[in-house]
Amino acid sequence: MSLHLIIGDKLYSSWSLRAALALELTGERYTEQLIRLNQPDSRQQMLEHSSTGKVPVLKGEHGVVADSLAIIEYLNDHFPDACLWPADIAVRAFARSACAQMHSGFFGLRGNLPFDLSRDQALVPMPDEAQADIERMVALWAECRAMATENGPFLFGRLTLADAFFAPVAVRLRTYRVALPADALAYIEAIYQWPAFQAWQRAALEEIGK
Repeated sequence: MSLHLIIGDKLYSSWSLRAALALELTGERYTEQLIRLNQPDSRQQMLEHSSTGKVPVLKGEHGVVADSLAIIEYLNDHFPDACLWPADIAVRAFARSACAQMHSGFFGLRGNLPFDLSRDQALVPMPDEAQADIERMVALWAECRAMATENGPFLFGRLTLADAFFAPVAVRLRTYRVALPADALAYIEAIYQWPAFQAWQRAALEEIGK
């Protein structure tokens, strides 16, 4: 069975972006199905694919995998030759920890700066809880780069699943014009130069007006 990814609007679904970028990292072919969010039948359509009633969902030969964190770990298990996590065990553990922190936290950032690839406007004033999360995010990215044992402009040098997971944060920080230190800005630029991200961004902007 081939890989089939069910996603939400590319303009707004940060969780779907993570799963799609992770799939691109494998180099494997897959099909894609988009369910428009915030429509009267959106939840019913999603329930047809997963009991979670949410996206993303990945379908493949081993069944249904729901939730972006589970999807990236499944891809790592299923495609070991793709080397999706950092090679060093300590660095790999730190990368997983960073993604888990993002998955279960940073509610001030996520709640106050909704994901919208078409946005280009600062949030003034920035809520205190969002600013605290932004500062923690910048520090976490710096910790990732300090742990890196491979060369490159991404969190752990070369592209890994961590970059797929943090790409939506890069979008939030750029589209809300957040003032950041040079190293964080350089990382965001690296994400925006990633061809897989650029393809997603183009498709997202094409959704406007549909």
